[in-house]
Amino acid sequence: MPAARPRILIVLHQEASSPGRVGQLLHADGFDLDIRRPPLGDALPETLAGHAGAVVFGGPMSANDEDEFVRRETDWLAVPLSEDKPLLGICLGAQMLVNHLGGKVDGHREGAVEIGWYPLQATEEGRRLLHWPEMVYQFHREGFSLPAGATLLATSETYPNQAFRYGKNAWGIQFHAELTRMMMQRWVVRGAHRFVLPNAQPGRDHLGGRMIWDMHLKRWLTEFLELIFARPR
Repeated sequence: MPAARPRILIVLHQEASSPGRVGQLLHADGFDLDIRRPPLGDALPETLAGHAGAVVFGGPMSANDEDEFVRRETDWLAVPLSEDKPLLGICLGAQMLVNHLGGKVDGHREGAVEIGWYPLQATEEGRRLLHWPEMVYQFHREGFSLPAGATLLATSETYPNQAFRYGKNAWGIQFHAELTRMMMQRWVVRGAHRFVLPNAQPGRDHLGGRMIWDMHLKRWLTEFLELIFARPR
């Protein structure tokens, strides 16, 4: 019998949520996906000894919400950190990681959001790791401080902390590289009421920008996932 494929824990926050392109790329790289949805009652493992790492995705809730699953999931991040397992937090997942590490999650002081395509600048430390895209897709109303001991990898004008690394194996990114075209179309329809918020872009610019910049974002994601989760032998 062939050896079992290593598993990546996938943490999602809505019934219809998908790991999107992250899931597709990890599966193509030789990993199986163990999908859990804590808001729907799924338990998170007490250890990641049976997993090659974890990805915690975004969601419409805030990392500061008082919901039991938000507190439980934020506390659970001690598991991959203590076991030094590869961990990637995306948007909400990154904000939960920041809260766990003693940082702060809050909105922009002038109420500005990032919903659409926005410029990204890699720091010197980020450029040493890989080539970063010049534009990334965003969908958030809150940002985060840089946790003590973390290394800033990418920044932007409105929300200066866009990507960081903590220790050897923990990573957080504010933006979204995981969206397939179908996912973006769904977000544009369901999130249209947010396009009137300060600094948000109209829906047509979300899809139009994808035609220009998504190829570069996908290439970056491919390299980024290979950096975090080395291909199984």
